[in-house]
Amino acid sequence: MKLWDKGRQTSQSVERFTVGRDREFDQLLALYDVAGSIAHAIMVAEQGIISDSESEQLVSALRDIAQDIESEQFRIPESAEDVHSYVEALLTQRIGESGKKIHTGRSRNDQVLVDLKMWMRTQLAQLQAQVVEVFELLMSMAERYRDVPLAGYTHFQVAMPSSFGLWFGAWAESLVDDMELLSAAYRVVNKNPLGSAAGYGSTFALNRQRTTELLGFELMNVSSVYAQMTRGKSERVCAQSIAAIASTIGRMAMDVCLYCSQNFGFLKLPAEYTTGSSLMPHKNNPDVFELIRAKCNRLQALPNDIMMVMTNLPSGYHRDVQILKELIMPAFDELQSCLSMVLQIVPVLEPRADAMKGEVYRYLYSVDAVHALVQQGLSFRDAYRKIAESIVNDEYQEQAPDPQNTVGSHEGSIAQPGFELIREQMEQATKRVPWKDAERALGSLLKKHS
Repeated sequence: MKLWDKGRQTSQSVERFTVGRDREFDQLLALYDVAGSIAHAIMVAEQGIISDSESEQLVSALRDIAQDIESEQFRIPESAEDVHSYVEALLTQRIGESGKKIHTGRSRNDQVLVDLKMWMRTQLAQLQAQVVEVFELLMSMAERYRDVPLAGYTHFQVAMPSSFGLWFGAWAESLVDDMELLSAAYRVVNKNPLGSAAGYGSTFALNRQRTTELLGFELMNVSSVYAQMTRGKSERVCAQSIAAIASTIGRMAMDVCLYCSQNFGFLKLPAEYTTGSSLMPHKNNPDVFELIRAKCNRLQALPNDIMMVMTNLPSGYHRDVQILKELIMPAFDELQSCLSMVLQIVPVLEPRADAMKGEVYRYLYSVDAVHALVQQGLSFRDAYRKIAESIVNDEYQEQAPDPQNTVGSHEGSIAQPGFELIREQMEQATKRVPWKDAERALGSLLKKHS
């Protein structure tokens, strides 16, 4: 069934090419398509566009279809072009002529827009919950290993003393900023396009505020023209939040790979979380973190992929946007699988407290030595030159730093890592969005009433 069928035959090769992978991804949108149709059916009856009895038939049948979807009894057949046409066909089969009225005042364009926005909204909320879980894990590791020393590097050269408390806490704080982007993406997506039809509104007296409330959207996309233009923008802002999280996780994975190598030896990864070599019997490879790194690197290209699909498209609908589903929908699963592995493996990472012994770390505390001279009254530049000369002349004597004089007396330093401040920032970032409101609205809408 095609909603646009005019009674003429379309080339099968053209049909296969234009449908593409739509059925595959539309399966994920099915529950949201039903929810959007329920809200629409309620609203058009309230507006007197269809009768109350027709609306009740439609809503009851749609809730039955929702139950089929949730019990995995719903599958879009090859004969259907997409989820929208199949749901309408099912309605007509089950309740007759009333089923044909579900499309009154709608276009497939605003259907797919509202479906995708609801789906992305749900995915962002799920991602938010997982990011918070990873954040809590990293903070617990930071607190657990707060005082375990770690060498800081710049330019891949030994630089200054750090700690595993600072290291774990840094990745947690990075997720705070990522949460800000995630929250912003949610607010952009959480606007109702339903009622914009094909991008130019409808001559029916639709109540768009009503469907906005029923579907749990915070606001509506007011302009019908702009509502259509959000296709591509919504996907891009989601992709940007995904890319930000991926950047944090990917860079952390890179550190883990380095720190688990024999050359660094800062971390130990239990053998059961590694893989081996077909040739070298001694190998225990951190393949999980290498794959996390690769997957996250690929996810960081996603905003650009979406942008290139949308580049130079004028206003109005264009079929180009169909392939955005193939880009954005698998991306959420990819990132969530990476976060799941982080949650599983990071707790078993074992920081080595004795890893910084040896000649290579001889000058790790040279800055502390400079600061000690400054505290004795020498200017910083003179103190710097004095310690530099001792290093050049091989006269530098490593000394255990005085805890009272060592660098670390400010917020965000070894002595004061500021974990409570990081937690406060994450709490504020997560409060910016009512993450559960949409889920409650959809639950009420889809619930089968006795």
